[in-house]
Amino acid sequence: MIAACLVNVEYEIFETSLGPCGIAWTYGSGPAPSPAVVGFQLPEATTELTEARIAQRSGGRKSNDAPTWTTQIIRRVCRHLEGNLQDFRDVEIDLEMAGSFARKVYQAAREIPPGQTRTYGELARLLNKPNAARAVGQALGNNPIALIVPCHRVVAAGGKPGGFTAHGGWATKQRMLAIEGCYIESGDAPTLLATR
Repeated sequence: MIAACLVNVEYEIFETSLGPCGIAWTYGSGPAPSPAVVGFQLPEATTELTEARIAQRSGGRKSNDAPTWTTQIIRRVCRHLEGNLQDFRDVEIDLEMAGSFARKVYQAAREIPPGQTRTYGELARLLNKPNAARAVGQALGNNPIALIVPCHRVVAAGGKPGGFTAHGGWATKQRMLAIEGCYIESGDAPTLLATR
């Protein structure tokens, strides 16, 4: 969760093919503040719930005029969710409020290209913490910048989708992976079928 002590946080709600999403950013502080994304909200059941969630998590206020760099990210998100895959690794993010382990997990997840997946265990091994798969999952469950930090690309061992805390649970995760060319079998014990 993003703490409300970040300065100058604003958010915007926008429509995508997945539903209404929210993005929050900060202008930072100091003599040369660098703008950065501090939150991303996947669709909730309604636009109002999506907005309430991003407002609460970011501690920000609704923007009256989103800066150009934010509207460019919004356009890229919309294109991505329509199947025109984007690489968001160049998007500046601010994870100052996350713990050091979580920041390392998020950075490792950001390196997973669209259309590919990794397991919680693989990320734990990449971080030289081979017994920390559960901790990796917990960090990803608290990911404040979903999609831009692509926690949906991290699955459980054996091709199982693992958890997903966004509205809709693993069905939303399945849909996001399908947009990227990864398919999960439906049923009680879903399994990752293929990746490109």
